[in-house]
This record gives sequence, C-alpha cells and structure tokens, in this order.
Amino acid sequence: MSSCLPLAGVLRLGRPSDIWFKPALSVVVAVAPPNLALLALGRLDLAMYAMAGSLCALYAHNRPYAARARALAWVVLGMLGGLATALVAASLTPGAVVLVTVGAVLAAVQKVLCDATRIGPPGNVVLTFVSSAALFTPQTLAQVPGHLALAAAAGAWAWLVGMAPGLLRPHGPERRATAGALNAVAAYVEAYGAGEDRARAHTTAAAAVRAARQTLRSAGRPSGTHRALECLLVRAEVALAAPADTDAGPLRTWARQTRGTRPVPQVDDLGSVGSQPASAPGPLRRSLGPLTPLAVRTALGCALAGYACLALGIGRPYWALVTAASLYQADLALTWGRGVQRVVGNLLGVLLFAAVVPLAHTGEIALVLCCLALNFGAEALISRNYWLGSVCVTPMALLVTEFAGFQEPGPLITERVVDTLLGTLVGLVAAVAVPDRRWQRVVRTQRTGPRTLAATGRSQGPRRDQRAGSETTEGVRP
Repeated sequence: MSSCLPLAGVLRLGRPSDIWFKPALSVVVAVAPPNLALLALGRLDLAMYAMAGSLCALYAHNRPYAARARALAWVVLGMLGGLATALVAASLTPGAVVLVTVGAVLAAVQKVLCDATRIGPPGNVVLTFVSSAALFTPQTLAQVPGHLALAAAAGAWAWLVGMAPGLLRPHGPERRATAGALNAVAAYVEAYGAGEDRARAHTTAAAAVRAARQTLRSAGRPSGTHRALECLLVRAEVALAAPADTDAGPLRTWARQTRGTRPVPQVDDLGSVGSQPASAPGPLRRSLGPLTPLAVRTALGCALAGYACLALGIGRPYWALVTAASLYQADLALTWGRGVQRVVGNLLGVLLFAAVVPLAHTGEIALVLCCLALNFGAEALISRNYWLGSVCVTPMALLVTEFAGFQEPGPLITERVVDTLLGTLVGLVAAVAVPDRRWQRVVRTQRTGPRTLAATGRSQGPRRDQRAGSETTEGVRP
C-alpha cells in the first residue's frame, strides 16, 4: 500500500518558481481596484462577481505575450461561460441536488478543456471554484446580466494586468525559458562529468530544452532577439547531445546574460540539431478523446461529494465539490498525494483563518486588505508545495464568503473541515472506481527514464514540475 500511495515526499518543500512573484503581484493588482471600488460604493456584496474576472490574472505568466494575449482572452471567456451557466441555473433551479449535478458537469467540462488546451496552472480549479460558488448564491434572472457585466469588466482589467509587463520586457518569457534551458543543460554537463545522477539531470535538461523550444515557437513573428535566443538554444541542444565535449561555464554565463534587459549574447548559428522540438498541441477534438475517463471521474467524484454533503446537512456543497475537482492528477499515486496535501493545507488554513478573522472583522477595509494579503501569500508559496499555498488559500476563500456580511467563524471552520475531508475521501473513491489505464501506462513509461522512452518510442505524457510532482496543467486553488 505504501509503495502505491506514498507519504514520503508528499509534503516536502521544493524550490520556489522562478516567476513566483509575477502571479502574486498580478492577482493583487487585478483584485484590488475592483474590490476597493465596490467598497467605496458600499456594494462589497458584489465582490464575488468582480473576483471571478480578476482571478483570470493568475494564468499564462510563462507564455510569450502574443500567445498570452490569446490564452488570457480564452480564460476570461471560459470564466464568463461557466459563471453565466451557474448564475442562470441558480436563478431557475430551486433544488440543491440539481445544482450539485450542474456543478459536477461544469467541473468535468472545465477540467477536460483545461487539460486538452494545456492552459497551465492554476488550471480548472479556479474556474470550478467560481462557478460552484455562484450556483449556491441567491440569484434572480434579472440580476444575471449585471453580475456578468461586472465580471467581464474585471476580466478585461485582468487581461491588461497580464499583458502590461510586455511594455517593458517584450521578450521576457522567451528569455527566461532560454536561460532556464541553458542552466539545466549546464547542470547536466556538470553531473555527467562528476558521474552523479545523470539520468535525472538529463530528463530535467531535456524537458527544459523542449519547453524553451515550444516557447520560442509560440512567440509570434521572429525578431532579432528571437533569432539570438534560437542560436543559444541550439547551443544548449548541442551540449545536451555531447556533454563530454562541453564546458558548462559558457552555458552559465550565457544564461546570466540572457535574463534581464541586457542585449542577448550573440553566438554563431550552428543550424538545427537532431533533437525533436516540442510539438504544438493538436486539434482540440483530437485532444478531448483520451480525456473521457478523466471527465467521468471528475463528474462522478464532484457529484458524489456534493450529494454526501447535502445528505449530512453540513457545510456548503460547493466546497466539497471543489475539493473533489482539485484532486485528479495523471495517476492514482499523484492523486493520493494531492489529497494529502489538500487536507493538510486546509486544516492549517482554518487555523490561520481563526487567527486572522478578528482583524478582518474590525471593518470592511480590513476584510479587503486581509484577502489581498492572503492572495499574495498563496501565489508566493504555492510553487513550493500545494499544501503550503493552501494554508493561505483556505482563509482567503473563507473570508470571501463574508463580503456579503460578517459570520460566526466557528461554524465556517467546522463546515470547511468537514467538506474538505468529505470531498477528499469521495474524490479518492471516484479515482479508484474510474481508473485511466492510458495515463497510468504513460506515467509508468515516463518514470522509466529517457533511455526506455527512446527504446519504446512512447510519448512522455504530461510534464511534471516542482509542485509536489503535479502536472503543469493542474490547478492548485480553492
């Protein structure tokens, strides 16, 4: 059992993301103006709809700006589509069972679309959190257009926030990706020379080179900077193919010079090498087919979690639903790890909420400022490990429920704990009941290392990052 569902390493902290501060600052800048404006107007009860659009600023920070513009636009449209469906259902459907069913179907659709389009962190969970919360917000059909207009305005502001850094550093994402590839290949060259763990270093370096290649391919129209970065990446590919004949020093130097705003180092153009660049995602229809088991698992887990919550008469059904939706990873071991991280982070988070809530209850401005601080903390910490970010996400989600009016913290804490445990348990049961054999084969193949992959010719499947072994497409939010 322990070998299949391990505990060791699940809670271990990794290195923070190189760009952890970008989503952390962006979400504060995107959330603060709408919330403060509503506070000044005395309509903080509408903050949930503004936050639906503002939270779109969390996405696509690793993409070149041409690709980021398109990705953020689709995220905003997807957020509005889910919100509109939820608000209309809330205004027309009196039964909680029907609302849970709608929420489960929405969660499955959001999960599949986010994975199929490879939108990246935070994936489907933010979308599911917003739409599920809206399902259980009292609503009339006449109010829906105004609430959607508020969310759309906040989403447009989030789009501008996400694109604003491009005015100062138009090639920032491509520079970071190329520098990361150079550093990763330099680490592999050093490990190769020292006889250390070559396989792990090679896998990391190859993934960084593929990511940089894909970033350059999605950057839009080539420029002089783009061509210089292309030459550096070719050098990294050559070093990856022939580590014994490579000095890591120049690679490190080029990586340092590539970051920032200084001119990109100019190196000789060696032409293309034999390594395969990362392929662009295929047509959406082709990507959706293999994700059918994932959709069934997500819908089943979310629905059962919500129904169980209703049967017990405890808590808010959408919390259990979102908890189940946040669990599903590439295989059962990763899903189990996410469940452990979710429970630990949420339990510590409710303790933080208990400590923060007296300050938040001193006034509405304190409530808004506490939410902003927790938003920043969540984004600053979540790349270290999912549970650490959840310590801030949980009290933030609890405080959001108080925008319409302060509540007693005791029942909120009890409901959140019960919903977390219930959603995690039911979500894991659904993961076992609806296995995805295809993903299990892919993950097992990936873990055998690059030599076995080359021998079998199989796809490496979803790339795993430092977020506690999760896929880069997985969401990590409320």
